[in-house]
Amino acid sequence: MRVVVVGATGNVGVSLLRALKNRPEVEHIVGVARRPPGNEQAAEYGYGGKVSWRALDLTSDDLAPAFDGADAVVHLAWQIQPARRRSQLHLTNVHGSRRVFDAVLSSGVSTLVHASSVGVYAPGPKDRAVNESWPHTGIATSSYSRDKATVEAMLDRLEAAHPTLRVVRLRPALIFQRDAGTEIARYFLGPLVPRSAVRPRMLPIVPMPDVMRFQAVHTDDVAQAYVAALLRDVRGAFNIAADPVLDTARLAELFRARPVHAPVRVVRALASATYAVGLQPTDAGWVDMAALTPLMDTTRARDELDWQPRMSADAALLDLTEGIQQKATGPTPALR
Repeated sequence: MRVVVVGATGNVGVSLLRALKNRPEVEHIVGVARRPPGNEQAAEYGYGGKVSWRALDLTSDDLAPAFDGADAVVHLAWQIQPARRRSQLHLTNVHGSRRVFDAVLSSGVSTLVHASSVGVYAPGPKDRAVNESWPHTGIATSSYSRDKATVEAMLDRLEAAHPTLRVVRLRPALIFQRDAGTEIARYFLGPLVPRSAVRPRMLPIVPMPDVMRFQAVHTDDVAQAYVAALLRDVRGAFNIAADPVLDTARLAELFRARPVHAPVRVVRALASATYAVGLQPTDAGWVDMAALTPLMDTTRARDELDWQPRMSADAALLDLTEGIQQKATGPTPALR
């Protein structure tokens, strides 16, 4: 099998390449990225001749030559920052995804695996888990969520028009790993939050609304779900998340802090105000998404992909916080 991974240098891409290299069914991997790793960085992968790299911009370059002869394309590329440049994000995430899908069709690729998200879901319950049939129309006030929903609507039309194309969508919860510490801190915390404070015993309180119950999963476990989606004859959407659900009480226990139940309107107003004056890079849409997206039932992934997370949501979060505190990086420009 020849697999093309678009967005191969990001948080999930690095782990996916590491997982694919050990699979005898996979003969060659093409890593596509706007900024591929240099020779020294590529050597850190240790993949030998199994991986080749193509430097391509999804928004403008011809993607078809990189896809020629491929059995499957995994589309992971997604831009989160700079949030203030909404047109740039839309160009990469929506227009870039459309160009990936068009190139899959023109190159005759038989399998497309797309990186969606819990953020694609419409508002839903926090007291029970929903399956993949929950409406994937997004959260209206979150640009990230709207773009994820727009791209999945594109996939709906693609599947209807091309029924012989096998399309799989993974909808993971928050994805954490140590090596993404520097990247995630840059995306969501900004320069004013001391990295040394993001660890147990350093936070005196955990202020969070009761409605912000969320799920997480380790990057390596997400990578294994992608491998299963590639190698098994499955179609459709799969929720990907680990236990336990993370809430105020659980986070306070993990960080050995005192839980404080803050009203969501206060948290949203604070996020909006600090974003407006440039104190941090995360707009209030992320608060809305955390408060409104439903908890996900992962039964389908466990049954049809035979997927089981090896790390708990607790362990994944602590792995990330260690990476943030230690300014951890990975072997690619994106993670550095």
